[in-house]
Amino acid sequence: MNQLLLITTGGTIASEPTDEGLAPSLSSRQLADFIGGLTAEYDVAVEDLFQLDSSNIQPEEWQCIARTIAREYRNYDGIVLTHGTDTMAYTASVLSFMLRNIPIPVVITGSQLPINHPLTDGAENLRCAFAMACSKRPGVFLAFDRKVILGTRAVKVRTTGFDAFESVNCPPAVTVDAGGLTFNESILPRMEGEFFLEDRLCTDVFLIKLTPGLNPEIFDMLLKMNYKGIVIEAFGAGGLNFIRRDLIAQLQKIVERGISVVVCSQCLYERSDFTIYQTGQKALQSGVVQGFDMTTEAAVTKLMWALGKTEKSEEIKQIFATNFVGEISLT
Repeated sequence: MNQLLLITTGGTIASEPTDEGLAPSLSSRQLADFIGGLTAEYDVAVEDLFQLDSSNIQPEEWQCIARTIAREYRNYDGIVLTHGTDTMAYTASVLSFMLRNIPIPVVITGSQLPINHPLTDGAENLRCAFAMACSKRPGVFLAFDRKVILGTRAVKVRTTGFDAFESVNCPPAVTVDAGGLTFNESILPRMEGEFFLEDRLCTDVFLIKLTPGLNPEIFDMLLKMNYKGIVIEAFGAGGLNFIRRDLIAQLQKIVERGISVVVCSQCLYERSDFTIYQTGQKALQSGVVQGFDMTTEAAVTKLMWALGKTEKSEEIKQIFATNFVGEISLT
């Protein structure tokens, strides 16, 4: 019988109605009771970490989750982590970087309706997560609506639909149907070497979505606030304005001040490519780092993780030029 650990952090799946709306309150043991006979197929230990709406899950909670998994993983065949959906993709991504060479499956899941709701999707998502946790396939994954997605490729795309997450710029790692789990072997991460925890993060990372007419002076404010890294969602394949409001010149100035700037696309699908247009080539000349086909969640958390390791711009560029856990497609 597989030995599994269920870690709970709150979220919709563990919520109950209150006078102020839904709020997380159910314990891991109560969650296990709701799914009844499912846990009889496994030997499941439980651990409550938080009872938080995932809007309140922040880097400090990520570190607590990662350290808990690092402490416990040797005792289990797999770990299931329940989490609210709003920031689940960020958590899945950052854990993928922090849990280097994790030798067991770590599967994050949750639901769009509480587990005690008659129409809940929580029980089905937990079934998939438990099955993936028993798969012996190492890595960090997100299980939702009969799909299992790499932790660094998941994006929440719907607020109420049960198919809340999509695997962006990468096929799902696993699909679930009448035949059980079907693995996409080319997508599954390859673990090389021994496990080690890399839980240092720099929280001084700012995300900005470029809009027409954006005043470049906003970056002067970020300098004054001592931000160490900036992720920009640019237009299309990597467009940045330089007429009248010269954003590219401003970015060059902050790069010269030692701030790492990663630029990806506002488009959800396909990659940015700064070599196509004049604006992109000017951006590359200014010293920015391309995000290629990374999700915004992966770009932000990878930059936090990279800056936790080093503040040297050239080392940050090298980290972003490396595919660690399937977060980026490099040619």
